[in-house]
Amino acid sequence: MMTLEKFEEACEVVGRVTTETRLMYSQYLSERSGNKIYLKPENMQKTGAFKIRGAYYKISTLSEEEREKGLITASAGNHAQGVAYAAKAYGCKSVIVMPTTTPLIKVNHTKEYGAEVVLYGNDYDEACAHAYELSEEHGYTFIHPFDDLDVATGQGTISMEIFKELPLVDYILVPIGGGGLAAGVATLAKYLNPKIKVVGVEPVGANCMEQSVQKGEVICLPSSNTIADGTAVRQPGKQIFPYIQENIDHIISVPDDELIVAFLDMVENHKMIVENSGLLSVAALKHLDAKNKKVVCILSGGNMDIITMSSVVQHGLIQRDRIFTVSVLLPDKPGELVNVASLIAGQQGNVIRLDHNQFVSTNRNAAVELKITMEAFGTEHKERIIRELESSGYRPRLIRANP
Repeated sequence: MMTLEKFEEACEVVGRVTTETRLMYSQYLSERSGNKIYLKPENMQKTGAFKIRGAYYKISTLSEEEREKGLITASAGNHAQGVAYAAKAYGCKSVIVMPTTTPLIKVNHTKEYGAEVVLYGNDYDEACAHAYELSEEHGYTFIHPFDDLDVATGQGTISMEIFKELPLVDYILVPIGGGGLAAGVATLAKYLNPKIKVVGVEPVGANCMEQSVQKGEVICLPSSNTIADGTAVRQPGKQIFPYIQENIDHIISVPDDELIVAFLDMVENHKMIVENSGLLSVAALKHLDAKNKKVVCILSGGNMDIITMSSVVQHGLIQRDRIFTVSVLLPDKPGELVNVASLIAGQQGNVIRLDHNQFVSTNRNAAVELKITMEAFGTEHKERIIRELESSGYRPRLIRANP
């Protein structure tokens, strides 16, 4: 069981290897939410995520015989690095099965910590099934990424650190994938203050815990579909599920689009890279029914590959009307393109792409199509540029920009 004594032991053990991730007060998020928002930056943790806590504590509880067999786990990345790092610290062999969709940065970092990496399956659940097969075949000791009470106890040490810095915290927002982090954080938080509210946050496309809690039993989703790869789990843990039922006060599901906005907020206003799963707690702030409360958002990880980062930034700029595309029809004669460009420049718009289609009409003299992708300062600026084009007779049609 996850007892207070076990949490105290875990805090002592985990403290040997973890980096101190002190709370950061966010003026920006506080002003927009009407609460006092603090960030717990586990994205700055050793290995780039909270997972080292549970992995290291779990391995500390194993016998020498279990360690000597070698360790195996399945992970979309963060638990993989945690197990690889902890196994190296204990001198154990580690084998990590990762989905083929795992970001390259997580695969490479896992190998750098000395683990043998096996890429298998399209998501965590398929990778996990293969890891169990390898464990049976080779006799490896399996370290579950979330459905293990020792692992969850190690993750829960985050709560002890939060309370030491902010004893009067009212809310803790915690991402949920399989549920190990949430179970550990919520259980210890309730031991320390039964009145505290702990809110779990999942992506809409993989809200297996929310649906399980609603039905009162663990369910398995037919598929998961989210950019939050670290929480793309179809079935939550059965061992930790009762702790979620007892100690999580509410679960919020966040759509991927809101994670994109949260990523830009974190980069622009806090100068931090946080992976999509780690941003669930920040994105959930707009859905939190609370005012004038002390709220801690756990940023669970920061391992994000450059290609994903680039895509998220581009989509975020489009969502914020910092990049947009319009289509205009104009006569195919000299000077028209220059005129349109001059109108945009006069409003301080910056053209970044042009697509000139002469074949939109059989009568080129009547009209050709010009698609213009441009940068703007935001929605108000975008609308001012569009009004300028309209007043000049070009009748712009707004279309979605492609990142």
